Amino acid sequence: MFDPAARTRARLRDLETRTRDRAEAAAVAEGVAETMGLSEARGAVFEGPPSPGRPYRRQTGLDWLARKGRISPAQKSAGERYGALYRRTAREGAIRSTLDVRPGGGGPAGPGLREEVLLMAAEGSAQAAARLAAMRARLWDQADLISACDLICGQELTPREAVASEREVGRIEALVAVALDVLAGESRARG
Repeated sequence: MFDPAARTRARLRDLETRTRDRAEAAAVAEGVAETMGLSEARGAVFEGPPSPGRPYRRQTGLDWLARKGRISPAQKSAGERYGALYRRTAREGAIRSTLDVRPGGGGPAGPGLREEVLLMAAEGSAQAAARLAAMRARLWDQADLISACDLICGQELTPREAVASEREVGRIEALVAVALDVLAGESRARG
């Protein structure tokens, strides 16, 4: 039995759904544009424009400096090593959660598998902290150089995000370049 009213209602529902989906997509795109605009105003840099299906990717401070030609590949490599150690050391206080609670390790005498994993993670963090301390000692324990490396390499901020005023951007870029030059030179001398 042919019912023209049911067919019309179905078409109207489809049209309403498509209109609602388009409005939602436009609102999401507007929100993304606003968020990116605010982040860019604070100094963040994004790679783009993205191809369909590929999201925007925020550039790290080292990527930005390398792209602008302010640091060499050797300096960038030294900064990436510093950043990896910094982030590993910063995570050391985090204790992973588990729902598998077995008092005493649940096995024969000695630590259980979970305890072994935690001990290995703690040992890796301790080694990272020692290597980071050695890198900081190579920077002559200068607070400005260490702070610049922590912000740009460790926290992955761009120079504009890392400082409060435009006047300080050039200063932090220079500090990072000097620190990375020292770290890259030291690693070349060792290797």
